Amino acid sequence: MTLSEPVLLVAFNRPDLLKGLIDNLREVKPRSVYLAVDGARADRPAEAVRVQACRDLVDEIDWTSDVHMNFQPTNLGCGAGVSAAISWFFDNVERGIILEDDIRPDASFYGYCTTMLDRYESDERVFAITGCNVVDDSTKLNAQDLYRFSQYMHVWGWAGWRRTWQQHELDARGWWHKISPWRFANACNFSPAAILYWASNLELTARGNVDTWDWQFGFAPMRSKQLVVAPNINLVTNVGFGDEATHTHEGDSGLPLQGVMPVVIPAVRMKRNRAADRWELRHHYRATVIGGLDRFRVYFRDRKGK
Repeated sequence: MTLSEPVLLVAFNRPDLLKGLIDNLREVKPRSVYLAVDGARADRPAEAVRVQACRDLVDEIDWTSDVHMNFQPTNLGCGAGVSAAISWFFDNVERGIILEDDIRPDASFYGYCTTMLDRYESDERVFAITGCNVVDDSTKLNAQDLYRFSQYMHVWGWAGWRRTWQQHELDARGWWHKISPWRFANACNFSPAAILYWASNLELTARGNVDTWDWQFGFAPMRSKQLVVAPNINLVTNVGFGDEATHTHEGDSGLPLQGVMPVVIPAVRMKRNRAADRWELRHHYRATVIGGLDRFRVYFRDRKGK
């Protein structure tokens, strides 16, 4: 099997995880691979060794000569670093697959991405494709469907087009001016708790309390009234939880067991699955009253500390 879609690998200071991802890719042998590695932090001298070990792993991509590298000379951080890597990728390709070092897709993930990239390439109603399904099987409507449409973007293994990434804005300041109150409420499934939760998270990123890029990216399809293709079979595993992670220090991914997507994927009606989105808000995002208030508590605590 040879994968025709270009693949971006995003790494930083965890060579063991990057080596595992490259081994995972070896099964599908993408013709074109892009490797982006952020720079080491100046106040952590030992980190430079691990960052260099990640960069040296480019030699492990030995099934193709079409390999591109983007190694940052200094540390940009989680938000700017990942954003710069993806911008570089889409400056060079019209569409492709994006994987951070801790993601392990099933081999069928790649064919699923290719099928969806082909199917919805010219359909402006579709924002992007995620390979991550967080929803309990008993919750999804139309269980015979292999995928659904969601409002929520998950970046643990995803694919998109240049037009997808052009909507990303790392700077979240003034986000409330970019979406109508009704549209924001609709994106949050008209749940007061979810509105509180999403607003507090966007405020945390806008104020710089959290150095990330994915909340802003998840806001983009809300703002643009687009939908995300999500599999009804979880196709990825996240192995990156632990002390060396940037944000996911404790617990686990909470993902259902990884499955296999059939080769033939019949098209489904383009309609948001609100039941599945409602489950995500409550059980995955924990967008409940308690969860929303907790995010506000973090926001005010961090503001007080500045």
